[in-house]
Amino acid sequence: MKKERGMAMKANELRRMYVEFFEERGHKEIGSASLFPDNDPSVLFTTAGMHPLVPYLLGEKHPQGNRLVDIQKCVRTGDIDDVGDDTHVTFFEMLGNWSLGDYFKEESIVMSYEFLTEYLRIPVEKLAVTVFEGDEAVPRDTEAAELWMKNGLKEEQIFFYGREENWWGPAGRTGPCGPDTEIFYDMGKAKCGDNCGPACKCGKYVEIWNNVFMEYNKNEAGGYSELSQKNVDTGMGLERVLTIMNGFQNVYETELFRPIMKKIECLTDLDCDEGNTRMFRIISEHMRAAAFILGDPKAIAPSNSEQGYILRRLIRRAIRMIKKLGINENILCNIAEAVIEEYGGIYAELVRNKAYILEQLEKEYNLFSKTLDSGLKMAERYFSNLDEGSNLSGELAFKLYDTFGFPVEFTVELASERKINVDISEFEQKYREHQEKSRIGAGEKFKGGLADNSEQTTKLHTATHLLNGALRAVLGGSVYQRGSNINAERLRFDFSFHRKMTKEELEEVERIVNEAILKEIDVECKERTVEEAKAEGAIGIFDSKYGEAVKVYTIPGYSKEICGGPHAMNTGELKRFKIQKEESSSSGVRRIKATIG
Repeated sequence: MKKERGMAMKANELRRMYVEFFEERGHKEIGSASLFPDNDPSVLFTTAGMHPLVPYLLGEKHPQGNRLVDIQKCVRTGDIDDVGDDTHVTFFEMLGNWSLGDYFKEESIVMSYEFLTEYLRIPVEKLAVTVFEGDEAVPRDTEAAELWMKNGLKEEQIFFYGREENWWGPAGRTGPCGPDTEIFYDMGKAKCGDNCGPACKCGKYVEIWNNVFMEYNKNEAGGYSELSQKNVDTGMGLERVLTIMNGFQNVYETELFRPIMKKIECLTDLDCDEGNTRMFRIISEHMRAAAFILGDPKAIAPSNSEQGYILRRLIRRAIRMIKKLGINENILCNIAEAVIEEYGGIYAELVRNKAYILEQLEKEYNLFSKTLDSGLKMAERYFSNLDEGSNLSGELAFKLYDTFGFPVEFTVELASERKINVDISEFEQKYREHQEKSRIGAGEKFKGGLADNSEQTTKLHTATHLLNGALRAVLGGSVYQRGSNINAERLRFDFSFHRKMTKEELEEVERIVNEAILKEIDVECKERTVEEAKAEGAIGIFDSKYGEAVKVYTIPGYSKEICGGPHAMNTGELKRFKIQKEESSSSGVRRIKATIG
């Protein structure tokens, strides 16, 4: 199925065309995994299609084979403040194709070129690519450049850049990594200068696809050796490609956002024009992201930490924009319903979890409305101590931001009504200091994890299976995993349960896990169809991500789960299991922290 030149393209058409193209070339489709990576504490969200596939990129055999294609839900949080422009979004869909030790650079580049120029009918002259320029450790990727020219690109369409632009990985301190070649679309704008190229931020070039060639292994000493299993990992942004294919200038003109924007117009009785366009865009984008995060089977709720904090930030920013439009009633749920209606046919979890999505949005709106009122009272107290023409310190402006969620622009607006200025320079300094502290803290917090594939994290992963089984044995079959986080020191396991566990229940769970460890049981792994796995009593959260065959890990008498691994070979390797803490994670979700050894 090829696109006719000049014809508009629908989102479903692009999704279907991409998957079918690679299926015709021997790839098996796998479904989207959760927005929250399993056992990878290095990131809060699934930011690319590679996260669910880390074990297989590291050498595990995938049940669907060594050629895969998928459409992965993703969230990236680094650009939240840029949302509202033409291209930046927090939630997006990543189209990806994978080779796990099968084809490599030539076939990958040939297929990418064919899909773009013959199936999407993008003119060759509108494309530009970047390749790795090489350094003292790894040579220049002349092979990729020559392959692009062999397929039809001219030399002036190929740009060489260093590691910052054209290198991926490793996911941890060591492991698979390699150069990439990124594909850009020329928007037709004039060059901003002699050095204007795809790495330039002027808007002439928009990245649409990235092909990563994992051909090296980085060791502890920082050296590189060639991998025996060389992988290809690609990612194409659905939103950006759809924008380009329809001749639009921004993602909000596409069908992915139009129904949501129309809903906001209807609810506010306002038109999306130049005066409020940015606010409309922020509300629609953040509510789309929030609906997907809340609709995920792991049931994350707004909170003051980790994924919950990001979710809260998105929702509250949307609330602020709604109030700036002059709307003082809760329309969040109405907007979320528009998102569910638009995407529910593709992502059934939004429909299944609709009640939870709406419930959490209602709670967060009510909570922030109280916080907003408190913040206004505090701001009034600050202003009452100042004369006209004086300055509100940046420290106090940052306190309003940090404590009450007031953006500095909102504080400036409040101050200007009283003819008071705000020390923006000091605020920005305080904000940068806050960001640096957060970055350092996150760096310490997220050391280790599945990405390093260490022996200890592998054992802890196995311990989560035993813990899950023990919890279901003690608390009942309505208990399901709602998330997990592993580092080299401990495991953290979230599960559905409505109350605090008793001391006796915790002791019994700990006893069951240690009983399994003492028995030194071999961990079994078998491939099954999803139907066979369910018939055998295996549990698994994300049915949509499974293909025709899955891996079922069994610890006889204690656990049977669908999982990608990795796992210990024998329960005896865990030595001893100890629960450190049991606490609330969010409404209806409890959390256990535990150690082994």
